[in-house]
Amino acid sequence: MMKMIKTLRFRFAIWTSSLFLLILTVFGVFIYANMSRGLYAAVDDSLTLNASQIAAGLNIDKGQLVLSDNLSENPENTNLSERGFTIRILTPQGKPIQEVGEYRNLPVSLNKSFTTYTDPASNTDVRIYNQSVSDNNLNVVIIQVAQSLDNIQDTLERLLATLLVSIPILVTVAGISGYFLAARTLAPIDQITLTARRISAEDLSARLNIPTTDDEVGRLSQTLNDMFARLNDSFQRERQFTNDASHELRTPLTAMQAILGMIREKRRTPEEYEQAFDDLNEEADRLRTLVENLLRLARGEKQNNNLFEEVNLSILLKDVSDSLRPLAEAKKLSLNCETSENLMILGDSDELIRLFVNLLDNAIKYTERGEISISASHNEKSVLAKVADTGIGIPAEHIPHIFDRFYRVEESRTLRGAGLGLAIAKEIVRAHHGEIEIQSKIGKGSVFTVSLPKPTKSL
Repeated sequence: MMKMIKTLRFRFAIWTSSLFLLILTVFGVFIYANMSRGLYAAVDDSLTLNASQIAAGLNIDKGQLVLSDNLSENPENTNLSERGFTIRILTPQGKPIQEVGEYRNLPVSLNKSFTTYTDPASNTDVRIYNQSVSDNNLNVVIIQVAQSLDNIQDTLERLLATLLVSIPILVTVAGISGYFLAARTLAPIDQITLTARRISAEDLSARLNIPTTDDEVGRLSQTLNDMFARLNDSFQRERQFTNDASHELRTPLTAMQAILGMIREKRRTPEEYEQAFDDLNEEADRLRTLVENLLRLARGEKQNNNLFEEVNLSILLKDVSDSLRPLAEAKKLSLNCETSENLMILGDSDELIRLFVNLLDNAIKYTERGEISISASHNEKSVLAKVADTGIGIPAEHIPHIFDRFYRVEESRTLRGAGLGLAIAKEIVRAHHGEIEIQSKIGKGSVFTVSLPKPTKSL
């Protein structure tokens, strides 16, 4: 029972019932008050009209009432009596002259036109209207017309009883209807809850199989499905990253263990020890570089833009190309640099150097013959830097993944490297609010285009 009370559908039913109760109560009070006011006003109008008609039929001569017929002998008065009216003609002092009707001992109020009196004999409320008839500013008689209020009170009692019975019934129906309506409306929410419970970090493939509708629940389910898809993709990438990182870290460690095991098997010559130490140093350097790259990727999202300063990209690219030209010439490649003068951007010069060193090193590594060029220009909003080579190229199916961590095209796996250079390059470009794109054809080479925003005038 307590569990049901805490549900949203139960609270919705309570809110619906309370709202209906408030609305119907206000409506009932309005109807009852309006009906009561209308009925009592109708009685007063009827009493006034009858008194005026009786006064018009009186014969008054020189300040004296001349009686022609008895009130009970007049058919109209008899009809009024049968309808529950009491008619009395009284002297100015309140003494009866003629009377017709049930109520004869009614009080006379000379100061009030309308009064309500409870008849002690029948315990009935009677509405009384007193009208003074004058001649030459002299009060001649008082016409008193009265009517029982039993019919009005019975009508109001029936109306009250109807309201007291119908309002609770309507409120109950509204509450039950609200409960089932909320249950039907919230059914997809229950499905969302059950599906969310089945989803864990190990399995994010479950989805909400809710019909697509353009309402709040439909948009919620679509948003959650999109979120689950993003989480699943993120977990898959992180899992793949962890596996790849473990594999890349294991390789130099395994090599170092093998070298140490080899030199411990037996005594070696000094030359063999030197060679072993050189191999260990090479593997340790490879391990250090890999760890630094991993740390750099982990800190990539925390780049502080406040440390950015104006950098002359033209000079930076020339310095980078000069430093890597011996590496290109060692493979008998030509390295050309053509840039416009004074291409200014906001950034971290050390990170930008690493960016273009990675791109040029990647171009040199996968180019066997031909040339490598780096160029830079600008447009209205950006500075564009291009690194082009005449290398082996990248198959089209690998291009969407080329910037993923540890991703390497199968043909390049014979070359040393962890597959982090382009991933680091993308992180640096992202930290500088830029974009990096690649165009490549098998056997003809690749072109990497880096777009970096120009400094704003306020800077």
